[in-house]
Amino acid sequence: MTTIPTFEMNNGVTIPVIGLGVFQTPPAETVAAVEAALEIGYRMVDTAAAYGNEREVGAAIRNSGLPREEVFIETKVWVTDYGYDETLHAYDKATGKLGVDRLDLLILHQPDVGNFEKTIAAYKALEKLLSDNVVRAIGVSNFTPALLDRLLAEVEVIPAINQIELHPYFTQVASREADAAHGILTQCWSPIGGISSYRGTEQATSTFTNPTLVEIGERHGKSTAQVMLRWHIQEGRQVIPKSTRRERIAENFDVFDFELAPEEMAAIDGLDVGERGGPDPEQPQPGFHSFSIPEA
Repeated sequence: MTTIPTFEMNNGVTIPVIGLGVFQTPPAETVAAVEAALEIGYRMVDTAAAYGNEREVGAAIRNSGLPREEVFIETKVWVTDYGYDETLHAYDKATGKLGVDRLDLLILHQPDVGNFEKTIAAYKALEKLLSDNVVRAIGVSNFTPALLDRLLAEVEVIPAINQIELHPYFTQVASREADAAHGILTQCWSPIGGISSYRGTEQATSTFTNPTLVEIGERHGKSTAQVMLRWHIQEGRQVIPKSTRRERIAENFDVFDFELAPEEMAAIDGLDVGERGGPDPEQPQPGFHSFSIPEA
């Protein structure tokens, strides 16, 4: 089995450079997907309260027979659970569903810019959980440089990670630089640009058929997805590609036997079109409050 390289976060905790994402994976398919990933060699899973599949992720990890400490579990607090006491309870809900008594990484899923005071209070609850040693690391997701500055002015612990949309068509240079300046590891959601295909805009072009990526892949005997994941990892970003198909899960993991040349890396960097596929984090999102997270 491939020994997975790791990144060291700013508090000394290490995280595998690649994990399995389960965004939009229906609960009924989640157990099989996570079991397959763990059999293939993955040792990190990224889930979230809002995905509705934490329970299934926990079941798959138990089914694997792997010791708990060998699997890195990340989950996220949803905005309707922001606030100090609410976020402490969100931890109870998450661990109850996952069936664990400690999380490796717990992050805020979105900045709630319409009520940033609650976002700050939620993060302070994460700091409490960290100090209580019931989470090993804490972080944020979808925070822009400006929102990071607002948060850091109010809290004590610098986030270990910032999970953001990042793929060849949206390379987020400013966010990556801000993360690096604060010692925050950048983690990529939609790392192979899936959102560029399903966001529904006429301009959306699938990264999987991009001529530059196809050509680089052919040069290395690799798929475009493998090229993109290798690009991220070589540039020091953690990736969480999502799939429910065993062959794709295996393909996404098979990225440790080749290396992209500097000119290939630069060519991929040059594909950026600056178009965000997900919601703008700096705009209020009333729809985020349209559902709440069930109890464990």
